[in-house]
Order: sequence, then C-alpha cells, then structure tokens
Amino acid sequence: MPEAILALTDITVQFGALKAVNQVSLSLMAGERRAVLGPNGAGKTTLFNAITGAIFPNAGRVMWEGGEITRMSPQRRAHRGVARTFQITNLFGQLSVAENMRLAARGLSASKFALFGQDRLSAAQSAQVAAALAMSGLAGQEAVIVKTMSYGEQRQLEVAMALVGTPRLLLLDEPAAGLSPSERGRLAEIIRNLPRDLTLVLIEHDMDLALALVDSVTVMQNGQVIVEASPSEIRTNALVQDVYLGKPHEVRLSDAPTY
Repeated sequence: MPEAILALTDITVQFGALKAVNQVSLSLMAGERRAVLGPNGAGKTTLFNAITGAIFPNAGRVMWEGGEITRMSPQRRAHRGVARTFQITNLFGQLSVAENMRLAARGLSASKFALFGQDRLSAAQSAQVAAALAMSGLAGQEAVIVKTMSYGEQRQLEVAMALVGTPRLLLLDEPAAGLSPSERGRLAEIIRNLPRDLTLVLIEHDMDLALALVDSVTVMQNGQVIVEASPSEIRTNALVQDVYLGKPHEVRLSDAPTY
C-alpha cells in the first residue's frame, strides 16, 4: 500500500489554555485534493501553520514523504516541496507581475542572500516562472503593475508565486475570500486544472466551491476533526450542516452552484 505523502499524528497547538488544534490526525496521499472546512475559530489556519512550520505544535508529529519535519523551518519545508497561500493578499503592489515572480523564485534559491551577482533568473527559474504564470492564467501579464490588477487577478498571482518552486504540496488558505462570483468561477477553473500529481489542501468558507474541487473533506470544530468523508457525503451530513451553517440544512447536489 502506498505511503502517505503527508501524515499528521495527534497534532496539538495550544495558546495558553486554548487548544486551537487538539489531537488532529490526518493523512494525504500523493495527488489527493482535500478540503478542510469548519466555522471561524475551528483551527483550520492554525493547522496549516503547523504543516508549513509557521508554528511548531505543542504535541504530535508532522511527517512529509516518510521523514519527520515537525520542527523543521518553513524555509526548509519550502525547499522540500511544501507551498502555501494566505488569507490576506501578500504582494508587492508597486512592482510588476514579473518582479513579484522573480522575488518568489529568488526566495527559493540558494543564492537568495547573495549581495553580488546578476539579478537575472536562471533558464530553469525562468521556465518555472513561465509555467506558474500559465497555470494561474496570467501568461502575458508580466509587465502589469500589481496594484492595477483586480483583486481576483492578485489572488491568481499569489497562486502563481506559490507554484513557482514546483511544489508537491500546495496549501490554499481561503483563496476565494473577497472575490466576486465571476472571479470565484475563474479561480475554481484554475485550481481544477492544476496538475493532478500536485497534492492540494484547500481551506474555504464557500462550501459549494470547495466541494466541487476536491476528492475528500475534513471538517473541524473547536480544534478537532469531527467528520472525514467524500464531498457527496458531506453535502447531506446533518452534523456538518449543523456545525457549518448553524442549523440542520440539507444541500442537495442539484442545488449546488457549478464551478
């Protein structure tokens, strides 16, 4: 049986008396697409932070491709193929798309702290930038100044910057937050068309968008996993509807928007 590419075992993250994540275990196979759903305060972003090394868990283990990375730095995890986007746009608005992408590529380079030498990307890095922009729907927009882009396009750029290092795991933290319906549809298309060998974990408050894009779903409440199931099972799960929507409510597959 193939080994999980990412395996969390009893991950606990505690802030004072509050257990933001409480003994969460989760496994992802290579190429799997997983949604992590739940209300505000469920612990979803904190779990992402433990996976990427932004914070270290108080207890538990994070295993990546068979090796433990529980207390490994975010930079080393990025070099090993773990990438993410954030809830809040984190771009250099005064710079062009190409300049933002160059910074992202250089940030993964062994020479990123070099004070001397050319600022140009290598041929391999340039190819990675071009591929990431194409996958994110931004090919041909290299000269555009970021602050002049729509918010949806800026979200696309964030995805492109996360893809520039050709990661094997991509964590998307509420990528559709603040987007218009048309922008959400465009982003959904981009995510759907990402290479199938890229393992993907998605936090998203738009349940219908998330369920249309993934193979499996983990639902959290109060720092704990309460349900793991397929998207179709999640749509009619009474406990999920009660937790996520605040009241029992069945969402039939035929009622869901198409993304």
